Amino acid sequence: MTAGLLLMAAAAAQTDGEVPGHTLGQTSDADFWRAVRAGDPGTVSIPDAQAGVIIRRDGQAWQLLRNGPLRTYGSWMLLGTVAVLALFLALRGRIPIAGGRCGRTVRRFSLFERLVHWLTAATFILLGLSGLNILYGRQVLLDLLGPEAFAALTLAGKLTHVYLGFVFIACLVVILLMWLRHNAPTAADIVWLARGGGLLGKGHPPAHKFNAGQKIVFWLVIIGGGVISYSGLNLVFPFAYEPTVQGMQSLQLLHAVAALVMLALIIAHIYIGTLGMEGAFEAMWRGTVDENWARSHHSLWTAAQEEGIGGKATPSE
Repeated sequence: MTAGLLLMAAAAAQTDGEVPGHTLGQTSDADFWRAVRAGDPGTVSIPDAQAGVIIRRDGQAWQLLRNGPLRTYGSWMLLGTVAVLALFLALRGRIPIAGGRCGRTVRRFSLFERLVHWLTAATFILLGLSGLNILYGRQVLLDLLGPEAFAALTLAGKLTHVYLGFVFIACLVVILLMWLRHNAPTAADIVWLARGGGLLGKGHPPAHKFNAGQKIVFWLVIIGGGVISYSGLNLVFPFAYEPTVQGMQSLQLLHAVAALVMLALIIAHIYIGTLGMEGAFEAMWRGTVDENWARSHHSLWTAAQEEGIGGKATPSE
């Protein structure tokens, strides 16, 4: 009798080989999961219609691009920048002050300018390190630190990245307003570029407060920082300005590429301001430079200071 009841229950549970209620309709399990893997949208009862897509094929393509070429070429660019600068230092050596130090100094940057510069530099370095951890940390630090320590470091880096991003944006705006007038192109910039800034030959071309190389760095920082800021705000507030998943994925890649390029640029900037050129670091650390350094690297600006024309920098001794 028990066997008969089981057979009757099995017959009632199926009608022509289909589950009652048509849970899958006329679709087999294989067709259903094939559609899921293809990224076909389903129906959901919540307001977020995007939740109806379980597997996103474009997301898989984004992941392959991020974890493949982006990581590979990004690491090559950063390591290549360091290698090129090390080779240049070995071949060219540190650029000395022409004529040596004379003992007299010239005021180059005010306290406010230096504070803004160092705050921008500190926030950018912390943002860069936390960003590199997001991109490379799982491959480089996870086994080294262990899961618990790596998770704590990554969480701290994430919070640092989000909140310091707003400080970086504010500093970027202040730098633009503070130094915009000094970074407009002039005829002297053409001469400076034509002579390679004096890096490869003897003597330095005449320059105003900022030479052509510094102006290029300034505008690359403003433009690159603007791209990083725009894409970063979209990532902090997802779907607020960009309503699609594909758009968010593109912004994440844009953010990463711009940040990697900026890191390479700033590595070169740090090299020039420290190891690459004698006397350059003092300008942003103490606010003053040796008079011979000023005459050699920024002769037009130095002449203007001596004549008392437009500038806060005046001889301090």
